[in-house]
Amino acid sequence: MTGMLDVRRADDRAITRAPWLNSRHSFSFNDYYDPDNTHHGLLLVNNDDVVAPAAGFDTHPHRDAEIVTWVLSGALHHRDSIGNAGVIHPGLAQRMSAGTGILHSEKNESDSEPVHFVQMWIMPDAPGRTPGYQQQDIGAALAGGGLITVASGSDPDAAISIGNAGATLYAARLQPGDNVVLPDAPYAHLFVAVGHVDLEGAGELGTGDAVRFTGGGGQRLTSSAQSEILIWEMHSRLGG
Repeated sequence: MTGMLDVRRADDRAITRAPWLNSRHSFSFNDYYDPDNTHHGLLLVNNDDVVAPAAGFDTHPHRDAEIVTWVLSGALHHRDSIGNAGVIHPGLAQRMSAGTGILHSEKNESDSEPVHFVQMWIMPDAPGRTPGYQQQDIGAALAGGGLITVASGSDPDAAISIGNAGATLYAARLQPGDNVVLPDAPYAHLFVAVGHVDLEGAGELGTGDAVRFTGGGGQRLTSSAQSEILIWEMHSRLGG
């Protein structure tokens, strides 16, 4: 086990607030810009969003991004300009490839309950891809407690594909006492979406905390409460 760990605490994230939205940003996003915090490895966006009932993001454009949305609670309605529409719920892996350009909207499906989700953007390994969409329910697999391969540009067994061969996303739903070993890669990003865990070499991490790994991995993570984690394994970085 080698490399460096950079722990980022939940309360240190930038926040965008609106009457219908509470969005916390792990990296520079929209009006928040920090030249020293623009990405890690290939991960450009890790937004932790809570959207009020019957509200959401109106139709807007994207280009040249692999966008993975992971719902933690509630339900999110997706609609896009290439004819896809559906409801994303916990345990559903979903990816939208913006490619040469796409329009989409994301709205809370409920009139009474908020929706909580994490949206992550990976840059494609080549610009100008054909826009696309993919989803698959992996709720049953998550119930096993181990790392589940959600999205990958190289693993054919991943639930969904993404347009970058150097990136793979894992998720795990952990009970108290469960443990997993993190992937060993040049770059990795751990996000504790829900719960509390203990990470070898870093100590206790809570909801919203993140760790950026550079130059190695293989650390053991043990859950001390019901937890849900998201881990990106990345074999290159933006700009190199």
